[in-house]
Amino acid sequence: MANVRTEEVELTVDGGKMPTFVAYPEAAGPRPVVLVFQEIFGVNDHIKSVARRVAEEGYVAIAPDYHHRAWPTGTVLPYNEEGMKKGMEVIPKLTFDGIEKDIDACLAFAKTKKEANTAKLGAMGFCIGGHMTYLAAATRPIAAAASFYGGGIATFAPPGGDKKKTIDRTGDIKGKIICFFGKEDPMISADQVEAIKKALAEHKVRHEVVVYDNASHAFFRDPDPRMYREHAAKDAWERTKRLFKEELG
Repeated sequence: MANVRTEEVELTVDGGKMPTFVAYPEAAGPRPVVLVFQEIFGVNDHIKSVARRVAEEGYVAIAPDYHHRAWPTGTVLPYNEEGMKKGMEVIPKLTFDGIEKDIDACLAFAKTKKEANTAKLGAMGFCIGGHMTYLAAATRPIAAAASFYGGGIATFAPPGGDKKKTIDRTGDIKGKIICFFGKEDPMISADQVEAIKKALAEHKVRHEVVVYDNASHAFFRDPDPRMYREHAAKDAWERTKRLFKEELG
């Protein structure tokens, strides 16, 4: 395993504190930054492990707890029905303005670190974090984005801002994006996936949309054997690594 250094920091946003996990690569010199957006369960061991994997590939990985306004600092929910219920309750509390401020706080922090090259930005995320990845790609200079089973991209408009659905921002994506879905996902319909494909194609965004057979929601979540699907997770990770290497260097 590469010599990855990590730290946990609190970034000031809206007068409050946003807990953020950061993983730094062994590689010397300023390296591109990749934002890692959590699911609804908090910045838990799984998300931290993803950030470490990103750092092992040579990038500065930043994983913010963008639900910090909605729950106590350090909240981590279990992978069960109760955790799902509590996690789903915080999604409606996200706002467009809050999301923008949280992303900008991460980028401002990165600019203070000698290890980071903020001229090259990537993003990846899972579930609502996959949605955040798509939104970040459309609103910030993200060169490479990997959205894993992004919920609500085709149907949801985060409150505030100009009230656009996230899919309606597709034309503002300037980098390349890969969207990963499970064919058996009950939370993201085939119609929604097709709408995303259509929007990306119509706006001539460089993209891939990958749908895995025999996979449902959260197929990348390796600590959760109910959801994890090795064939999909391994292929998606290889595609993500290739995306970052080609677009970020």
